Amino acid sequence: MTTLIERPAPKSATAPAATQPIEAGVARRTPFSLLGDLADVVIAVFKPFAVPMLRIALAIVYIWFGALKILGLSPVADLVASMVPFVPAETAVMGMGIAEVVLGLALAVGLFVPWIAAIQVAHLFGTFLVFVVHPDVAFDGNPFVVTLEGEFIAKNLVLVTALIVVATHTAKAKRAKAAAIANR
Repeated sequence: MTTLIERPAPKSATAPAATQPIEAGVARRTPFSLLGDLADVVIAVFKPFAVPMLRIALAIVYIWFGALKILGLSPVADLVASMVPFVPAETAVMGMGIAEVVLGLALAVGLFVPWIAAIQVAHLFGTFLVFVVHPDVAFDGNPFVVTLEGEFIAKNLVLVTALIVVATHTAKAKRAKAAAIANR
């Protein structure tokens, strides 16, 4: 296994380099090299499950936040309703909640993952409109100081990136599987 940091054995100041005794296969262990080994083991164990775990985590967030909207318990219901003023508030929040639950369930089951992820990315990009439409809600008087609502929306950058990772990994795996079947 490779490690993050390996230090060479110190050379003796009195003996020339050519006459230094060689310790065959003995490496000095440091706390950093041990941590590197541990990191390598953790990565090796979780690598096959990382993207599926990410897909399930995203599904849980979508289902959870959607269910809160459906149940009338969402702390952002007023903000959601204000983004579509031409739709009755209750209809807008309920519709968004139902859409989020359906998208989350499809992601959890693994149906049409790249398509579902694309829809979710579009939805999340839509949430950034709050910064333009309601800057007073998103910012605290300074474009670099966000409110609680602004932080809630800004974290969608991470969700967008995670959805892109899941979509691209799923599409790549699907193509590899199809190629393997075609080569049989």
